[in-house]
Amino acid sequence: MNNAIFSFGRPQNEPIQQYLKGSPERAALEQELKKMSSEEIEIPLIIGGKEIKTGNIATVVMPHNHKKVLARYHQAGEKEIEMAIEAALEAKKKWEDMPWIERATITLKAAELLAKKYRYVINAATMLGQSKNIFQAEIDSACEAIDFLRYNAHFASEVYKDQPGTFPGQINKMEYRPLEGFVFSLSPFNFTAIASNLNMIPVLMGNVTLWKPSSTAILSNYYMMKVFKEAGLPDGVINFVPGKGSVLGKVITNHRALAGIHFTGSTATFNTLWKNVAENMEKYIGYPKLVGETGGKDFVFAHNSACPSALATALVAGAFEYQGQKCSAASRAYIPKSIWGDVKKIMLEHIAKIKIGDVQDFDNFMNAVIDEASFDNIMSYINYAKDSKEAEIITGGNGDKSVGYFIEPTIILTTNPHFKSMQEEIFGPVLTVYVYDDNKFEETMEICNTTSPYGLTGAIFCNDKYITLEMFNKLRYAAGNFYINDKPTGAMVGLQPFGGGRASGTNDKAGSYLNLIRWTNPRAIKENFLSPTEIIYPYMK
Repeated sequence: MNNAIFSFGRPQNEPIQQYLKGSPERAALEQELKKMSSEEIEIPLIIGGKEIKTGNIATVVMPHNHKKVLARYHQAGEKEIEMAIEAALEAKKKWEDMPWIERATITLKAAELLAKKYRYVINAATMLGQSKNIFQAEIDSACEAIDFLRYNAHFASEVYKDQPGTFPGQINKMEYRPLEGFVFSLSPFNFTAIASNLNMIPVLMGNVTLWKPSSTAILSNYYMMKVFKEAGLPDGVINFVPGKGSVLGKVITNHRALAGIHFTGSTATFNTLWKNVAENMEKYIGYPKLVGETGGKDFVFAHNSACPSALATALVAGAFEYQGQKCSAASRAYIPKSIWGDVKKIMLEHIAKIKIGDVQDFDNFMNAVIDEASFDNIMSYINYAKDSKEAEIITGGNGDKSVGYFIEPTIILTTNPHFKSMQEEIFGPVLTVYVYDDNKFEETMEICNTTSPYGLTGAIFCNDKYITLEMFNKLRYAAGNFYINDKPTGAMVGLQPFGGGRASGTNDKAGSYLNLIRWTNPRAIKENFLSPTEIIYPYMK
C-alpha cells in the first residue's frame, strides 16, 4: 500500500506555441491539417469502453467549406442511453473507491498526451471542425484543456486537505464522497477545452459521466475521448454518446440515478433541463446538482477618461475573435460622445486589416460561423438593423453561405440603448454601440446594468481611479468576470476562474476549486476514543 501523503503544487499555465513561419510546430500542424482534411472517418458511440454503431448516421462538415465531410458519426437512441447509464453505474463501483491520487495521475497523463503527442491532432480537429484559426485553437484545445487537467489536480489537493478541527478525545474527518449516481455532461461547440473539463472535473472527484458532445464539435471531442482512454481512463467512467438532446435528455432526466448535470450552452436549454429535473424530483435518489454556464450579452462600458486606442482594440478583438462565438464576446458597448470619433476611426482601421476565409489560410483572422442555423440567425439581426430607423451599419453587414458560413465583422450604431441587438444574445460577429452624452454617465451606467438578463462578462475602460471604483461597485452583479481596461474575453485557468450569474448560469467558476466542490457529497466523520458511560451532567452530581 502506498501510504504517502501527496499533494500537487500549483502548476504553470501551458505556454502558447506561436506557429511562426518555418517553425517545427507550424510544419507539424500543417501536416496534420492536410491529413485530416483529406480523410473521412467514422465515429462510433463509446459505451463501457466498447465502440457502438447504431446506423443512425449524421455528418461532420467544415463550417468554412460545408460541402466537405470530415466524419460520419453514429447517434445514440433511447436503448443506447440506457446502456450507457448501466455501464456508468457499473464502472462507478471501482472508480469511486480508487485513491484520488490515482485518478489524478490519469488526468495528468491526459494533459501530457495533449501537450506533446496529440497537440496538433486536437488543434487540427478543432480548426477544421469548428472553424478556428491557429491561435484560437491553440489557446483552447491545447493550452486551456491542458491547464484544466493540471490545475484540477492541484485544486483537488486543496479540497481534500481541507479538514475540520480537532478536540481532545476525538478525531474529526471530512470525506469528500462522489455524488450518488451518474453525471450528465452536455458540452458546447465553441470550446474543446470546455468539453474536456465538463467531464474530467466530475471524473477526477470520483464520479462517472454520460457525455453528449455538441453535434458541431464531434470531431475534436471524439479525439479528446480517445486521449482519455489512452491516458488510462477505465471503461465506462466516461461514456461518449452523441445524439439529439431531446432524446437523451428525456431518458436521462427520468432516471432515478441522475446525480448531476454539468452544462455549457444556451440559457433556454439549461432552463428546460432544470424544469425537467424539477418535474421528476420525487424519482431521484437525492437532489441532482445542476451546474451550468449559459448565455451572455457582454458589455464594454467606457468613461470619457478612457484611452481611445486601448478601447478600440479591445472592442475589435473582444467582438470578432472566433467570429464572436464566445460566451464572453463583447456584444454591446457604451461609449461617451467626446471620444467616439477617435474610437470609431481606430476600430475601422483595425477591421480593415481583418481577412476572412478558410482556416488553412493562416492569414485569415476570422473564419466561418458554426452552421447554417447560426448564420441565418446572425444575419436576421443584421437585417433587422438595416431596416430600422434607430440603427445604422457602420461597417460590415454582409454574409455569404454559398461555400462556407461567412459573415463580415459588423458594427451597428444605435440611438436606442434598448435596441434589439443591445439586449438579445446573437453569438456572432456583431457589436452594437450606443453613444451617450458625457453628462449622462451615471444614467447610462444604470441602463447597462439593467438592460440584459445576463451577467457573464463585462469590461470597463477608465483612467480615473475614483470613477473606476464607482463603476466597479455599480456594476457588481452585471458580470461574474469583470475586466478593467481589457477586453471581456480570454479568461485563463487558475487566473480568472470563469462563470456568471443572473441568466448566465450558476457561477460555479470553472478554473478554480469552487467547481470541484460541487461534484462532491461531503460526509463529516467523528470518532470518539472513550465513549461516555452515563448521561448525568457533572453539575447534577
